[in-house]
Amino acid sequence: MAHSQPSYFHLHLVSDSTGETLTTIAKAAAVQYAQVRPIDHVHPLVRNARQLKRVLQEIEQAPGIVLYTIVNLDLIAELEQRCKELKVPCLAVLQPIMQVFESYLGAPQTPTVAGQHVLDADYFRRIDALNFTMAHDDGRLPQDLNEADIILLGISRTSKTPTSIYLAQRGYKTANVPIVPSLPFPEEIASQHSAFVVCLIASPDRIAEVRRNRALLIGDRDLDDYVDRSRIAAEIAFTRKICAQHGWPVIDVTRRSVEETAATIIRLMHDLRADKEEAVAADAAGGPSHDE
Repeated sequence: MAHSQPSYFHLHLVSDSTGETLTTIAKAAAVQYAQVRPIDHVHPLVRNARQLKRVLQEIEQAPGIVLYTIVNLDLIAELEQRCKELKVPCLAVLQPIMQVFESYLGAPQTPTVAGQHVLDADYFRRIDALNFTMAHDDGRLPQDLNEADIILLGISRTSKTPTSIYLAQRGYKTANVPIVPSLPFPEEIASQHSAFVVCLIASPDRIAEVRRNRALLIGDRDLDDYVDRSRIAAEIAFTRKICAQHGWPVIDVTRRSVEETAATIIRLMHDLRADKEEAVAADAAGGPSHDE
């Protein structure tokens, strides 16, 4: 009799830090096997033998793949030995990467627990960006637009706020502004400033669905215009018109996650800055630019 494929498997993520790195790597791998569902067991802040013992008990009760990011060599040895006894796979997910670094740099690694979470200048830059973004949500523009790195435009329910927050977590000060055809557009956005302006749109069907769910959630039954597909299509057309007038890029978020939208925004912003730097360099050298 042929063995039937399992419908799920246990996935143990053991970390001496927050477990964010492991969770991201595991998710990226697991989605490649859509026919099998992972049952995640996340074990963060495992830093001593007593904590590891509890983890090993859970692995024994629910055997499965074990991925880990641990620095302490004694804990690593104990984890790998027990997994070997249980006949379950056990992998240090960062080890292959660290081997490449060590080989290329010609220097040994200096293991640091939770090294990626150190309270350095980059960390405080991200906190500052998050505070800025929360203070400039839903149309609250900064007095000086040069304070913002990015300005997101879009009609209601185009994921402006979650995208703004994600960008802030990457260190970008982001303001978002709703576009409402019946209200005056804030013309200061079109003035001279250094912020990168980008518009978010989605399909009328998608926006109507999200708005309808929102209306049901808040118990408002007088929102026929808000969820009307033809009206939404007109709002999208209005958005496209404004963007075309000012040369702002438009991103359709219908089938994009917030992470994908943010990555696209960052790439477009960097491409624009690179083009400007090349043009300035070409002018300084007295040579032709790419636009000539």
